[in-house]
Amino acid sequence: MTMPIQVNSNAVTLDAEEEMEVSSTEVTTLVPGVERGGRKPRARSRPRTLSMRRQSKRELERMRQMYPDVDYERPMTRADCQHGPHAERPCPFVSCKHHLYLDVNERNGNIKLNFPDVEVWELPETCALDVADRGGITLEEVGAIMNLTRERIRQLEDLSLARLKALGEMASLADYCD
Repeated sequence: MTMPIQVNSNAVTLDAEEEMEVSSTEVTTLVPGVERGGRKPRARSRPRTLSMRRQSKRELERMRQMYPDVDYERPMTRADCQHGPHAERPCPFVSCKHHLYLDVNERNGNIKLNFPDVEVWELPETCALDVADRGGITLEEVGAIMNLTRERIRQLEDLSLARLKALGEMASLADYCD
């Protein structure tokens, strides 16, 4: 029985009877669906962005007709979300800026579907404010909730802390102006 393997980017065919001492980092079996390079296969699908610039005028008009503006009662405060008629979970108000299903870029109108392969009612968490009320969670848990990697969450955390620090420094300088 021969088994194809890859040793340092060179394809080699070995017999099963041959013995060879090779570390697992040097050998990657050529099996379909197995990632190379030490990376784990991604368990969930990547977020998908719908660009409004790429939509034709006809498509945009069709979307406006399919989803007209509906005037319905929505929660106005956090207390309205927690108590009363809008306390149901999963939250049905996908257009809320705290909803985890999608993000809308205010600058260009692009819509990012954070979970393109999951329906809204299948999400374990739908509101970022509910997650914040629970208290501190790990980077892995935040990544799973937002469909991002742990490293990307860490980068965003560092960026946010740097911005808050800069705002604090600017506030202390405001005393010297006028």
